[in-house]
Amino acid sequence: MRHTFLIPALAFGLATATAGCKIVENPDPNSATEVEANQTDEVRMAAYARDVWDAQVLPTVTNNLVSISDLRAAQAQDPEAAGQAHGLRPEGEANPWNFAVSGSGIVVEAKLKSRAAKLQIDTDADGVADLTIQLGPVIRGTALRDAMPFLTFTDFRDQIEFAKLAGGLNAMAHERLEIPDPETDVTGQTVSFEGVFSYKNATTKPEVVPTMLTFEGP
Repeated sequence: MRHTFLIPALAFGLATATAGCKIVENPDPNSATEVEANQTDEVRMAAYARDVWDAQVLPTVTNNLVSISDLRAAQAQDPEAAGQAHGLRPEGEANPWNFAVSGSGIVVEAKLKSRAAKLQIDTDADGVADLTIQLGPVIRGTALRDAMPFLTFTDFRDQIEFAKLAGGLNAMAHERLEIPDPETDVTGQTVSFEGVFSYKNATTKPEVVPTMLTFEGP
């Protein structure tokens, strides 16, 4: 009699065990969610910077442009008032003002062969460079990121991710520029520019991250 009930009991146990199992499908490695999860911070923030560049970054710069000569005059009167009138910065008075500026000037010195390529520009016609334009691809600073009111630190995972965003925006600025051949001598040429810089103090030369740059012959 014991053998009579052994097979039904075993079948019942297997059925119960099967009913208690939940089949979970493996995630599709090609799905958008999985692809994003497997990306590095640098790759994800570079993609984000590309997404917002034309739709939000460039309009923010355009809508807040002030000529470099007008800004200097305002800063000479009262730097904080100039910031209140023309500046952009993250919340908090400890953060420096960032300015979207436009202007033109003569190239006094060009450093085009470096990965941190730069132009030294004379914008007030005194023969001395008073503004630096960063060409990159290595571009210093976080001015572009910090000038964007729609970018808030608390919307990002952590400080590392936020730092990679600054790098992604700087990379976009470099990518969109038409930079002369490194072998070209652009000294003496006139440059017109739009871009952003972080204000440090009255004696520090602005280092502009350009969003628009055009060259004209001497």
